[in-house]
Amino acid sequence: MKKVAFIIALLCTVQISIAQKKQTIAYIDMEYILENVPEYVNAQNTLHTKVEKWKSNLRKLERHIEVLKTDLSTEKAILTKDLIDEREENIALKQEELARLESLYFGPKGDLFLLRKQLVKPVQDQVYDAVQNIAKRKKYDFVFDKSSELVMLYSNKKYDISELVLSSIVKGRKTKEVHKKSSTKKREVQSKLATLQKAKLDKKAAKKKELQLRRAAKLKEREAKRKLLQEKKNALKKQKEGN
Repeated sequence: MKKVAFIIALLCTVQISIAQKKQTIAYIDMEYILENVPEYVNAQNTLHTKVEKWKSNLRKLERHIEVLKTDLSTEKAILTKDLIDEREENIALKQEELARLESLYFGPKGDLFLLRKQLVKPVQDQVYDAVQNIAKRKKYDFVFDKSSELVMLYSNKKYDISELVLSSIVKGRKTKEVHKKSSTKKREVQSKLATLQKAKLDKKAAKKKELQLRRAAKLKEREAKRKLLQEKKNALKKQKEGN
């Protein structure tokens, strides 16, 4: 009833608005758009894989609980009351674990909700942003979603802007890729310049060190010659004094 009331109210609003001025209306097919966005398809595949894994974990635990129940039912006649109570408590704990896992995986704030928000919402936001930009640029008064619960009894294909929305998303993706490549190239150039600058500085430092080593070697050589000459002088002096 709420949906019907909403549709009637919307139609009345549109009719009143049309009486005041000519309205421009367009529509999109959200399912068609999302199915043609690679990021959304990848996100759905990732979600499907995760959901199947979670369901498998739940099925394994369910089968384990059924085995425990069957074993208890079969062996109950030969078990003591304490053992029966222990097994029933174990089964109850497993059932609580199953309920906890179901809530953890598929609850209102569970892993599925969080993963869908992480993977799917950014793509949906791209679509909504593209629709808003196109609506503002084309000056559409209303943009409906053909695949939503709002029933469209008839739709003229010329008012379908789904391809326009897709083109806008693709263009935005290409712009981001170009910007990313440009940034990557810029970083590569900066890295090369830094490498060249470092090589230049290293070469300069190596030359400076080599020059210092040469000077040190020459000083050492001169000191050795001076010392040798002094020793010869001392030897001659001693020789003369001896004579």
